[in-house]
Amino acid sequence: MSKIHILGIAGTFMGGVAALARELGHVVEGSDQAIYPPMSTQLEQLGISLAQGYDPANISADCDEVVIGNALSRGNGAVEAVLDDGRRYTSGAQWLAERVLPGRLTLAVAGTHGKTTTTTLLSWLLEAAGRQPGFLIGGVAEDFGVSARVGAGREFVVEADEYDTAFFDKRSKFVHYRPTVAILNNLEYDHADIFPDVAAIQRQFHHLVRTVPGNGRLIVNGEDTRLAEVLAMGCWTPVERFGFDPALEWSARLLAADGSRFAVLHRGVEIATVEWPMVGRHNVLNGLAALAAVHAVGIDPASVVGALKQFRSVKRRLEVLGERQGITVYDDFAHHPTAIATTLDGLRAKVGQARIVVAMEPRSNSMRLGAHAEALAPSLDLADAVVFLHRPELKWDSAPILARVRGRSQVVADAEGLQQALAALARPGDHVVFMSNGGFDGAPRRFLQSLPA
Repeated sequence: MSKIHILGIAGTFMGGVAALARELGHVVEGSDQAIYPPMSTQLEQLGISLAQGYDPANISADCDEVVIGNALSRGNGAVEAVLDDGRRYTSGAQWLAERVLPGRLTLAVAGTHGKTTTTTLLSWLLEAAGRQPGFLIGGVAEDFGVSARVGAGREFVVEADEYDTAFFDKRSKFVHYRPTVAILNNLEYDHADIFPDVAAIQRQFHHLVRTVPGNGRLIVNGEDTRLAEVLAMGCWTPVERFGFDPALEWSARLLAADGSRFAVLHRGVEIATVEWPMVGRHNVLNGLAALAAVHAVGIDPASVVGALKQFRSVKRRLEVLGERQGITVYDDFAHHPTAIATTLDGLRAKVGQARIVVAMEPRSNSMRLGAHAEALAPSLDLADAVVFLHRPELKWDSAPILARVRGRSQVVADAEGLQQALAALARPGDHVVFMSNGGFDGAPRRFLQSLPA
């Protein structure tokens, strides 16, 4: 087998590629600018050599191929060395499409929100059905302990990201996968660094729809008007829609206000009841989409729905880190106002009148560019208090935004200030939610450890 170096290996997608390559018998090494858990932990456990930074010297001379992540661009020292040396290189999405997916029945999960959770749910349901699926998830799945595996079965589930592929391939990653079944969860404006408007994202989703065969299936959120517009551009595959409207092919009826129990209806007929540890209407939709997808590959949803009772989701998706002094601490991979709002809505339904304190870091490219600034304050309406980490690289003024936050709010300049503010603010009975799609300087666990045992 060959030796592979992965540039950008600590990203959730590229880390999954590394795990798959290692399982297939390749010698894998990699480098990244920022290496932090949970991905760094997974890679170290797999025995993959990691190097900090993009020094060309980190790439071993005997590497047969370099897999380049989309975070790297021309001008990066390692990229320039790869090009100057005439090394063989590819993207992570292309590597997956060529080395893992041929001969598999691919199920792809796309959407602005919920991709990681839905991909994990779908993989878990297939596992419960004895299908032994392969998967690549944009996070570490608690029930599997890894973010990716080759799998012994026919199905392969992939989190299908609309972000661009690499500096040399500006198509969305998901056009490489050619799925037989595709879930389209939702579509909103995001990735302001590469998409000028929502229409540009819709065009990429249309390109994905073009790749799904006529004997496949599209599982589409029936309540999303932008996805309806995508389908109107052209669709050659049977479509099944999901949502809360009982007129849709797949619908849910809440049996508990927080979404922890709901009935599943297929074409208006109740077929199963879900009882699980997840909360929020958004997760009900994620579960509904996953059940529709397993049905598309010949599995009776009622036969596997019981597995959802034990479902443990993904690290950093409203993950409970622990409780001390009556204060519950969560780590959440928040990257978009809609995701923030739906997560807090689910938590509020669960905790009732208890105080919710949010520690917020706007770290995604869209957040840092200010693309979601106006929507940020309304998304935090259900929080009783917000501590906002405004790092120097954040170029927009957060003060007028936070002035419109319903609850108490304050701005801090660094992670230490964040810890101090939370220590002064939190009291027994509070639910403290750290929201960031980055490492957050280890703030969630540091805060939990700072509380008296």
